[in-house]
Amino acid sequence: MRPFLLTLCLLFLTSLACGSSALTTEPAPADRSSAVPTDRVKQSPESDVYPPKSTTSEYANPVPLPYPVNSAGAEDSAFVMPDGNTLYVWFTPSPQIPPEKQLFDGVTGIYVFHKQAGGWSEPERITLQDPDKVALNGCEFVRGDRMWFCTAREGFTGMRWYIAEFEDGEWRNWKPADFNLEYEVGELHITADGRELYFHSLRPGGKGEYDIWVSQNIGGEWGEPVNLEIVNSSYGDGWPFITENGLELWFTRIVGAPELWRSKRVDGEWTQPEKMFAPFAGEASLDNEGNVYFTHHFYKDNVMLEADIYTAQRIVP
Repeated sequence: MRPFLLTLCLLFLTSLACGSSALTTEPAPADRSSAVPTDRVKQSPESDVYPPKSTTSEYANPVPLPYPVNSAGAEDSAFVMPDGNTLYVWFTPSPQIPPEKQLFDGVTGIYVFHKQAGGWSEPERITLQDPDKVALNGCEFVRGDRMWFCTAREGFTGMRWYIAEFEDGEWRNWKPADFNLEYEVGELHITADGRELYFHSLRPGGKGEYDIWVSQNIGGEWGEPVNLEIVNSSYGDGWPFITENGLELWFTRIVGAPELWRSKRVDGEWTQPEKMFAPFAGEASLDNEGNVYFTHHFYKDNVMLEADIYTAQRIVP
């Protein structure tokens, strides 16, 4: 839902640094669903003022994932694994809950769902901080047994990238990622071969607002980022996703409302992008069959009511 909800939360939390002890904590709810405010009414396509639609014949119109993935709360930042059987989602109980309360609510964070007969499993919350320390984690990107995630936590100011490793059924050994802080790395995607890092940033030299940049891995280090001019515009362009075969770049363009765009790589070069889904469609993630998952925001009277994860089936190879 960023810029959207998670980005706003993280930006707020950068001011907390080590001073989080001044905020009050409340008893954590028993589970994710019980944390959703009781006055929340679940949104649906039937009540949607701005439903997202496919803008090409390549994809069917998107539909929301059923419960337990979507709830009356806010689901954001979907990341599906290539085989389509594992889905990571960021959750917070309500867009109206201020970040300082999300920090201590005991449920805001990253969850994982597993595909099973009849649908998706119940969510499992992923822990990426010691239980006695404060953190808000999101922007998850998973490659094999490693997870990159953005975090605002005790010990430093600002938002930074961390890496965790999957061992014995748990995510462990979290530590800072090896990105040069001067690169101002925003939401990212690393190609399957590990050679290219795509991210969005407000760093100088762009076309305006967020731009997408690419950095090459040379000798184990990320080189100076280069502006991906062919896909960037005077609008905000970000939240990149590269397909496993490296031939499609999906990204979000903020033109009043977020839209999903795609560029194809032809003869090693990215081409002019085309609009794929609009309106209020952001943060694409694709499985190996080309099915796309993204965040959709429900708005009415300029108020964000909810966010859900939608999916659209690729019908033209």
